[in-house]
Amino acid sequence: MEQASARGRASWPVGLVVLLFALSALVMVLKDGETGPTAPSAPSARLSSIELDLKDLPVSSTRTTLEAAPRDPRPTKVPQGTVVHPKRVTALYDEPDGEPFGKIRPTQFGDTWLPVITRNREWVQVLLPSKPNGSTGWIRGSELAEAHSRFLVKVHLGERSLELFEDDALVGSWTVAIGAGDTPTPLGRTFVLGQIIDELQPFSPVILPLGSHSETLDSYGGGPGTVALHGWTDPSVFGKAVSHGCVRVPDDALDLLRTVPIGTVVMVDEA
Repeated sequence: MEQASARGRASWPVGLVVLLFALSALVMVLKDGETGPTAPSAPSARLSSIELDLKDLPVSSTRTTLEAAPRDPRPTKVPQGTVVHPKRVTALYDEPDGEPFGKIRPTQFGDTWLPVITRNREWVQVLLPSKPNGSTGWIRGSELAEAHSRFLVKVHLGERSLELFEDDALVGSWTVAIGAGDTPTPLGRTFVLGQIIDELQPFSPVILPLGSHSETLDSYGGGPGTVALHGWTDPSVFGKAVSHGCVRVPDDALDLLRTVPIGTVVMVDEA
């Protein structure tokens, strides 16, 4: 009996070691499953929580103000022409892998196309249509369709002129009317947000709203104070600072501008 008991006591530590080893291996497997590269559930859970939060995020549109949006870090630099379209309602972040502060919808005036100003791995930084002027946001590239605009519009407030470029070549230059002293046309880079066609419109059959807003007026005739490129019936205004912030252009300029893709960058400077 004493020998059997001794054998039992001798084998007990071995069994314990085996049991502890098995438990340790199980813990390692579980740990690897949580953080290892083969765990498919971690990214899905993160995306799922973000999607659930979208309903609580304010929308970026020409009618909204998002004070949390990062400001344009290089408002005088001409982007490369890449434009992106959100495939669905998509979160906007303050930086790559940062905090969401808003959302962007796939339509504004028709489809939403936003100019890319920076890339960082799988993220892009875009100009936004909401106030304040120069607002930007970061979006995951996987949420976007991508295209390229060959065009660039430059507005020179000092010269009161507008230039249209295609593939870096000057297409045309026109004398235009700009914002008056107390309702100036805002400086910086913005973009063509949409195209409104209304042949019955008394002052312009085509209006191209931009992603910028009057700094002094909250509304244009009941609208949100969105700056636009549009025509004008009286050519005597061209060369003058007389508008509420919009850029009034001659008919031949308007005919060409209406062919420019949505999302095309518009650079406004003091030259």
